[in-house]
Order: sequence, then structure tokens, then C-alpha cells
Amino acid sequence: MSQLLLGFHHIAIIASDYEKSKRFYTQILGAKVLQETYRANRESYKLDLVLPDGSQIELFSFPNPPIRATRPEACGLRHLAFKVKDVEQVVAYLTEHSIYCEPIRLDEITGKRFTFFQDPDGLPLELYQIE
Repeated sequence: MSQLLLGFHHIAIIASDYEKSKRFYTQILGAKVLQETYRANRESYKLDLVLPDGSQIELFSFPNPPIRATRPEACGLRHLAFKVKDVEQVVAYLTEHSIYCEPIRLDEITGKRFTFFQDPDGLPLELYQIE
């Protein structure tokens, strides 16, 4: 199987201080705001940012996030997402190599298919279908 991973789609970060992080990424680093969504059911913001090459950062706020553990809903880097053409194909490939993937889901905001798996240290990695 050639060219499994096509690059990065986005990184997701859960901020301990949402407004401070929003200022840092937009005003200091120059990321442009694509969309800011308040998710009432989670009492949280999702700020979609884009860099000049199209790379994206998802900045999240959560009430009282725990210190980084092994779960994705903690302060700090949330996960690393890889762009793929076909999520099912890559999941099959990873499964053949004894790597467990969560069930494939549909992003409620973008309508794109995705799933998560872990690296050897338990860090959360995402496969994000770009087509």
C-alpha cells in the first residue's frame, strides 16, 4: 500500500484559558478564524483556525479540563489528525497490523468521516477522510 498518509489536516488543542489562547493563535501567530462555534451541550467553544498553507487548528474550551492524561478531552494537544483518501482502507490496513481503530464516525460539523487510534504511547491519532 503506497502513500497511506497524505499530510496533516488539523491539530486540536484544548486550552486552559480559551480567550488567552485565541489571542495567541490569531493575533500573535496570525491564524485566520474560519468559524467559532459555541456548543451549549458541552459548555464549550470550538474555534476553527487556518494557516496560509491550509493547515488547521481546532481550539477548544471545556469547563475545568483535567490535566493531560491519556484521554483526548484534556488540556494540551488533543490529537494529531492525518489526511487520508479512504478511512476504511486505512483502518483495514492498520487492523491487519494489529492496531485497533475506533468505529468510523461522521463529523457533525463538516460531514466528513473520521476515526481514532493510538500510537505506541497511547497518544490519540485521527484518520480524517479528505474526499
